[in-house]
Amino acid sequence: MTEQLSNDYDVVVIGGGAAGLNAALMLARARRSVVVIDAGAPRNAPAAGVHGLLAFDGTSPAELLERGRAEVRGYGGEVLAGEVATASRDRSGFAVRLADDRTVRARRLLVTTGLVDELPDIPGLRDRWGEDVLHCPYCHGWEFRDRAIGVLATGPMSVHRALLFRQWSADVVFFAHTTAPPTGEEAEKLAARGVSVVDREVAAVETAEQRLTGVRLADGTTVAREALVVSPRMTARAGFLAELGLRPVEHPAGVGEHIPCDAAGRTEVPGVWVAGNVTELSAQVGNAAAAGAATAARINAELVTEETERAVSARRSPFSPENEARNCELVLGERRHGL
Repeated sequence: MTEQLSNDYDVVVIGGGAAGLNAALMLARARRSVVVIDAGAPRNAPAAGVHGLLAFDGTSPAELLERGRAEVRGYGGEVLAGEVATASRDRSGFAVRLADDRTVRARRLLVTTGLVDELPDIPGLRDRWGEDVLHCPYCHGWEFRDRAIGVLATGPMSVHRALLFRQWSADVVFFAHTTAPPTGEEAEKLAARGVSVVDREVAAVETAEQRLTGVRLADGTTVAREALVVSPRMTARAGFLAELGLRPVEHPAGVGEHIPCDAAGRTEVPGVWVAGNVTELSAQVGNAAAAGAATAARINAELVTEETERAVSARRSPFSPENEARNCELVLGERRHGL
């Protein structure tokens, strides 16, 4: 059965991850009409658990989201499955069209669709993504402490990532892969921390019994590893914003594309806001949830200001019920005094 949408909402939240659900929770508690439209493809789905989130450490991503959806609905918010095809302006704000041709309107849009990780095309690597092919030391470092870790050079932050993972293990190997090996200060830092460098191309990831066992090089040799760290290129999921003139741009750190915004979460398109990984590529679950809550509060404050201005304008209108009553009293008073 197709879930039903109302015609109009104060806010449509596009994306049902930590940022979107926490934003919807705040808005629903503020007595706003809000709907979350979620395509059901969370970035962290392959991970066994969410880490570094107080009181929820180790909780599976699926359980965390299910609890979040229940909380939003408990305050009258709506959470619906669907993929947004386009978003456009209309006279009352915005029109959001779903891939199944359902349409919903809103005064404000909050985009929390997250990002897509673009992984290197290395055989066996994607199959182990989120298991023992990793990207974040704070998400996975503890689980691979004191084990053999490899770091694949895939972007400008690769050496930095190798130095971070050295905090969790003394056995870290840096694979230069198809990039030039580190030189100068970077090479000195790796050497000082005991991180060895392999200056050969990686051909494949080797596995046995559903676990990573090594990194096979192009010359046929294998370096035994229990985990491989990759810095994927990250791209915001935001193609549906093109009609509004809003497109992802290169992130200043050179690690992917994001939707820029100001410190409050406002984009360059009035009425369109963003929170979470769609704008801050490196945000963890806790950061994304916090950003969603903060942005929701600012959206509500903007709507309150807008509504107050309308109320003041209406009150000042000569045709307002209050002013019409006052005018009637003046006319009757003039008649009583023969004026």
